[in-house]
Amino acid sequence: MAALALGTGLIAIILWDAFETVVLPRSVSRRLRLTAAYYRATWRPWAAVARSFDSDARRERFLAIYGPMSLIGLYMVWALGLLFGFGVVHWGLGSNLLVLQSRPARFVDDLYMSGTTLFTLGLGDVQPSAGIARALTVIEAGVGFAFLAMVIAYLPVLYQSFARREVRLTLLDAWAGSPPAGAEVLLRLARAGQLEALDGFLKDWEYWCSEVLESHISYPATAYFRSQHQRQSWVSALSAVLDLSALVAVGVDRIPRWQARVTFAIARHTAVDLTQVLFARAEVNVDRLSADALERLRGDLEKGGLRPDRSPEADAELTRLRRSYEPYILGLAQRLMMPASQWRHETSPRDNWQTSPKRDGGGHI
Repeated sequence: MAALALGTGLIAIILWDAFETVVLPRSVSRRLRLTAAYYRATWRPWAAVARSFDSDARRERFLAIYGPMSLIGLYMVWALGLLFGFGVVHWGLGSNLLVLQSRPARFVDDLYMSGTTLFTLGLGDVQPSAGIARALTVIEAGVGFAFLAMVIAYLPVLYQSFARREVRLTLLDAWAGSPPAGAEVLLRLARAGQLEALDGFLKDWEYWCSEVLESHISYPATAYFRSQHQRQSWVSALSAVLDLSALVAVGVDRIPRWQARVTFAIARHTAVDLTQVLFARAEVNVDRLSADALERLRGDLEKGGLRPDRSPEADAELTRLRRSYEPYILGLAQRLMMPASQWRHETSPRDNWQTSPKRDGGGHI
């Protein structure tokens, strides 16, 4: 009876976990989940190995493998768990199996029967001999077929979500640089005399943040998929959009604030919710923008022909906005090893489109 309960419980846990991960289109925030435990157990040693690499390019290549490999590993955990669970149920029911060698069935035969049934092999060298064993075999075959279909259907959806995220992220290169910086968008538009394009830019990124939020809540594994271009990531893009929106919302002369405020709202929502979904820890003791750095930033904007608000009220509002999102951005950056963006570029690095992967070493991975 204990074996029967153990096997049935294991099957139920795996099927429910697969349902929550693949089928259920909403966040599951409880920590006691098989998938959550799997990612915690596998990501930490993988990240620790990555930190030992001296080369940034090698580190990124190694980290880029984790996302796809983690999916394969998760499917293996589910499949082996189902195989073992049904094998234990067969054993708990008395191993009602016929073996071609005409010997009594052993536990290894129960596992073998479970494996051939789950993967719909149907070899026939081990067969169920009693009605309850036959019924269990039919149930397992159905579960195995549904499981394989679910896995096959899940991969295209996940990769489509990843591709949609990366299309706009790649476009950010020419607007904000590589790596992106929020103030760089303002400076480039000011130099080109195209500040009226800012509202459209922020509106596009409002939709991007919303899509990233929904897709990464539904499919958290997507968060571990890294960009195909070095010096870019969805975390740095999200932080650049937040920085830019905060600067404009605080006040820059001749630039409307409304679109910046609504873009900031959805971007901050994305950062906070994904910090919880990915079990990242908010970093509250890190200052991304010191008083001196803020002064240099405003000086750069003024040299570019912009007039940022320098009032004490603007300083207080910017501090309030930063405290509302920076701990979450830094938590995501720490968790995923994807650096947050800079507020401004201290130097003038070439954008990814201006580099060659062979000659410059900073282009595509």
